[in-house]
Amino acid sequence: MVKYISAGQTLPLRSLVLRNGLPEDQCIFPQDEVTGTFHIGYFDKDQLVSIATLFPEDHPEYGSKGFRLRGMASDPVFAGKGYGAALIKFVIDELTSANAAYIWCNARSSAVAFYTKLGFTMISEEFEIAGVGPHFDMIRLLDVK
Repeated sequence: MVKYISAGQTLPLRSLVLRNGLPEDQCIFPQDEVTGTFHIGYFDKDQLVSIATLFPEDHPEYGSKGFRLRGMASDPVFAGKGYGAALIKFVIDELTSANAAYIWCNARSSAVAFYTKLGFTMISEEFEIAGVGPHFDMIRLLDVK
């Protein structure tokens, strides 16, 4: 089940999956508490198994009404079960209802196929994020009402 969660609830999975076990206080994003930011999680029974953070940020080449997806992560024990896809589908519905124009992200190269299946397209060449690895910018245009 998808639920809104707090920024603090995202930190254990960010640490485990995205930051190679760094202390949770080093996994905080500057945007975590910015107005308009929201965090969602997928719960299997009572266990938080997948997370994502979204905040208003326009991509420099795609105009206004953009949201950036960041910190998408699934517990490796639960990977491949569709929980991450459920989060993205929830986000698409929520942001479409809010009249956002698009969602964009820096997708790890290893996650490109996941995002492509959900309607995202690559909009950059591969680039390196220091200490994290190779990425592509990807975007999913929304149906603006």
